[in-house]
Amino acid sequence: MSKATSATEAASAIRDGATVAITGSGGGLLEADAVMAAIEARFLATGHPRGVTLVHALGVGDGNGSGVGRFAHEGLVRRVIGGHWAWAPAMQALARENLIEAYVLPAGVLSTLFREIGAGRPGVITEVGLGTFVDPDHGGGKANARAEEDLVERVMFDGRPYLRYKPFHVDVGIVRASDADANGNLSLQREPADLDAYAVALAAHNSGGQVIAQVGALSDAPILPARLASIPGVLVDRIVLHDGQMQTHAGAHDPALSGEVAHNEGSAGAAPEGVRRIIAGRAARELRPGASVNFGYGMAAAIPALLSAQEKAALWGTVEQGGHNGDLIDGPLFGASRYPQAIVSALDQFDFYSGGGIDIAFLGMGEMDADGNVNVSRLGDSVVGPGGFMDITRKARKVVFCGTFEAKGLRVEQTGNGIVITNPGSVPKLVASVREVTFSGAEARRAGQEVLYVTERAIFKLGETGVTLIEIADGIDRQRDVLDRMGFIPEMP
Repeated sequence: MSKATSATEAASAIRDGATVAITGSGGGLLEADAVMAAIEARFLATGHPRGVTLVHALGVGDGNGSGVGRFAHEGLVRRVIGGHWAWAPAMQALARENLIEAYVLPAGVLSTLFREIGAGRPGVITEVGLGTFVDPDHGGGKANARAEEDLVERVMFDGRPYLRYKPFHVDVGIVRASDADANGNLSLQREPADLDAYAVALAAHNSGGQVIAQVGALSDAPILPARLASIPGVLVDRIVLHDGQMQTHAGAHDPALSGEVAHNEGSAGAAPEGVRRIIAGRAARELRPGASVNFGYGMAAAIPALLSAQEKAALWGTVEQGGHNGDLIDGPLFGASRYPQAIVSALDQFDFYSGGGIDIAFLGMGEMDADGNVNVSRLGDSVVGPGGFMDITRKARKVVFCGTFEAKGLRVEQTGNGIVITNPGSVPKLVASVREVTFSGAEARRAGQEVLYVTERAIFKLGETGVTLIEIADGIDRQRDVLDRMGFIPEMP
């Protein structure tokens, strides 16, 4: 095959100063780590490529150096534009120490931006991000002092504000597939997700750049049925065969993750315990039959394990990586699902979300404040990023945030129908003002969204002027356990 090359040769073709777009998601989904490892090895040996701009929509890596972590060397990257950073702590450190230009944009917007770049259109114009830290009125997604360029601007159409995320040139696109045929067509048939692989390839090819594809198998036979060729060979320049390619960080190949086998009724995950069970159980009471539902990473991901088969069958569940009605996997493999009924691209999934396809979204909550704002994107001193959080919440009819009332040291015991705080947390999460606005209470009020904030001891609701305390768990003292431990006074019926 004329396009076949080694990972080392592919890495050597990346010039200094290139803009490199990659696809992938946490847990090793669609992660072309052999190619990225070769880029890292070349830099450590030669000092090149230098000054790279790295762009990724979702978090890519295992937290121990793979994925985005391969680029986390001073000098290798000059700028990083990422939707989620938590799987690459070394890159978070470079951002924290102002050794790179760090930008954070919504994952769905970035995936869509790859498509718009490839299509030659003037960026992404959307309401996603209005009133949050990516809004130019509130920072424009600049995550540290080194980030100075305006990547986002406010525009008006028909008297309404929108954000325009500006396009840029893509020199290299790095994607992954299960198979490649003699013409360079790529199939993702054994992958748990398609993510934004096609859009990344399109952006690089139509920018005049090159596309490097890591694959698990090469064949002289054509990919059949032709529908399984997700990325046509015209977009692909170099193909790197990686014989040891893993489907995810968990193993080589599980046909349940790629939707190749029928559902196994005994496949439910382990039920959550402790405070996760308390919060997930209370949040689950907001479900209603027939609802289109998204479950986000963290506390909210514990909800499906508490539902019976009948309750799950009455819902339409989705995850941002593209799965529909699968058994959602919690933890490091979040984003993959077992036995999905359908797998669409993350790009199509984000279109579904941003257009208003979700009835109820269940998401995590790092901080919440008096205005109903939520922060999940900057915790402590580290850049975390929202992932698909902003894209999901912007048009969901109802949003249920799930999180502990406090952090660091919190211990809770369930006693009968009530709970007891045996050790309060030392870090408050209900604060006067969140450190960074990832979800805007003001925008939610303007949009008429129903918003709940579920903790283990109290439930709050977004009201017309602020946040209202609407429920207290049995065994909890309102003044001692709730009001005295908050950074603001909520409205109370």
